[in-house]
Amino acid sequence: MRAPAPVPEPTPQRPLRRARKTRAGGRARGAVGALASAALLLPLVSGLPAADAAVSGPDALQRNFARAAAEYHVPSSVLLAVSYLQSRWDTHAGAPSVTGGYGPMHLTDAATALADSQERPHHSDTGEDARGDAARPHRDAAGVPSPHGAAPSADALPERLRTLDRAAGLTGLRPEALRTDPAANVRGGAALLADAQRRLGRPAGGDAADWYGAVARWSGARDTATARAFADDVFELIRTGARRTTDTGQRVALAAEPRLVPHREQVGRAMPPAEGVECPETVACESIPAPYQRLEGSDYGNHDVSDRPASQKADFIVIHDTEATWEKTLQLIKDPAYVSWHYTIRSTDGHIAQHVPVKDVTWHAGNWYVNSKSVGIEHEGFLARPDAWYTEEMYRTSARLVRHLARKLDIPLDRQHVLGHDNVPGTVPSTIKGMHTDPGPYWDWAHYFELLGKPFHPTASPFSGMVTIRPDYDDNEPVYTGCEKPGQECAPHGSGAVRLHVAPRDDAPLVKDVGLRPDGGASTTGVNDTGARASTGQQFAVAGRLPGWTAVWYLGQKAWFRDPWWEPVAVGARGKLVTPREGLAEVPVYGRAYPEKEAYPAGVPVQAVTPLPYKLSAGQAYVLGGTSAAEYLYAKDFDPAKHVVVRGKDVYYEIQFGHRVAFVRAADVTVRSSNR
Repeated sequence: MRAPAPVPEPTPQRPLRRARKTRAGGRARGAVGALASAALLLPLVSGLPAADAAVSGPDALQRNFARAAAEYHVPSSVLLAVSYLQSRWDTHAGAPSVTGGYGPMHLTDAATALADSQERPHHSDTGEDARGDAARPHRDAAGVPSPHGAAPSADALPERLRTLDRAAGLTGLRPEALRTDPAANVRGGAALLADAQRRLGRPAGGDAADWYGAVARWSGARDTATARAFADDVFELIRTGARRTTDTGQRVALAAEPRLVPHREQVGRAMPPAEGVECPETVACESIPAPYQRLEGSDYGNHDVSDRPASQKADFIVIHDTEATWEKTLQLIKDPAYVSWHYTIRSTDGHIAQHVPVKDVTWHAGNWYVNSKSVGIEHEGFLARPDAWYTEEMYRTSARLVRHLARKLDIPLDRQHVLGHDNVPGTVPSTIKGMHTDPGPYWDWAHYFELLGKPFHPTASPFSGMVTIRPDYDDNEPVYTGCEKPGQECAPHGSGAVRLHVAPRDDAPLVKDVGLRPDGGASTTGVNDTGARASTGQQFAVAGRLPGWTAVWYLGQKAWFRDPWWEPVAVGARGKLVTPREGLAEVPVYGRAYPEKEAYPAGVPVQAVTPLPYKLSAGQAYVLGGTSAAEYLYAKDFDPAKHVVVRGKDVYYEIQFGHRVAFVRAADVTVRSSNR
């Protein structure tokens, strides 16, 4: 939701990729290396004999799961599946998740995590108006309250955010071991599951099907619907199985049990969804309404009542992160003088809150055209804290919601229509610098689209005229700076983005973004600097190839990225490209698809169709994302009956112009196949 404008930082004159993580071992970083051998330290913190504590090798984590399952009489499939839906079995170098969860079992110690986070600089608001409408000055984000406050005490936190202390009491292990040692962490998780089974009055051991109630209890959910949704996901994973190499090179497998039928009757029936909630049946969803009320004078907040799709068709789903905790985010959405979005998703268990009906227009994207034609979804998380990781359950729940909305609203599941907030264009030149940059380079678009059922596969030969960006998220570790201090390197972490250079050399400058830096300044490695970045799933027209390098057309220039055949970061694609119409040296590019002035009725102010400070020049090509109607929603009054949708005769094409999408007039360009 909130992220700062890019801060100028020097570009390191060295390769922008870290040492590659091998499948036989971990990444070349000290913290993970320490975790890989942390089992050797277990005797010092738990009192266990060294022979019983030390487990090493690429299957050490698998054996730790087996040992913990046997010790606490928990079916190993249940223990593995619960862990997978929390962390995908990763350790994250001992760093806490968004909600203060540690290790493969996501044992939560939010008080410690939040106290540590108070020592780090939080990201302030950029000054972008989330409504994307300069007529509402009180919506200027620079004046909203900070989403961050003092770290709460442990007693003030809900039980789901302090499971690590309970695990310490059950196992006798010190909290530090449970946070940093994967073997201890897995033991703590097994102890919690066994305790949940005992509290339900059910015997330990036995068949996995008899652990449905304990798994539901593990979720920490206060409502039956969320608990059942989590348990259903765990047992569906057991039925299908999973296999993965973790962030420390550990090979872990969960064997499929396709005939497993859990005892769902162990958990009472969930209450029917709240009236008006628009979610799939496979998720837990509640209504926490955003206010719609009059404010001072003629002002009102915090969204616009509408009648979509009858009034306008939604074309986009915009993915955000909250830059605040779940609790703080819910406080903000209830403020009538704040901005709004349609849904928020909780990190720990994927629980969804819907705030505004999909038919209504929320103020979330900083671009009024996009607001009027989109649905906004916030995810509990922080852009510039790469190891404050998102849980697998949140990714899965979000994907279910997006699939549901895409079917309902007829929105294609691709990166031209499922956008990050960082892909939304500025409306006019003056707003480009203030556009938000979430969910940022650490959001795993490849995994997200796998969960959406639309993985990014090659659709053409490696030598086609169009490519889809698709680096290996775990192995791709560009250097980012500014997560904690300006110019300081961020912790090494997987990323779905690649860097773009002016020439095919690692030490070549990054391409420039004249919208972000009108003075001609170079792009940087800043975590919030989108000026020279291509993201997973985005598609571009090929502008050139040299051994180990590929060039694409990007922001009106040729942009090179390292793309060796043995470690490609892009795959061949097939589609349609737009180029300037014959006879035109260049065509303007826009941040919104507004109608021509003749389309406006009396009483509705004409909106200027102002080009962005970029040019699409002859000889260049950009991937066509879709056709966009020329529309403007005039909504300045609390009474929706006074709102007007202005429709023009102009037709626009959405294109992938840079890291952000843009629009061009159909009359200005020619559409051709990428295979020409």
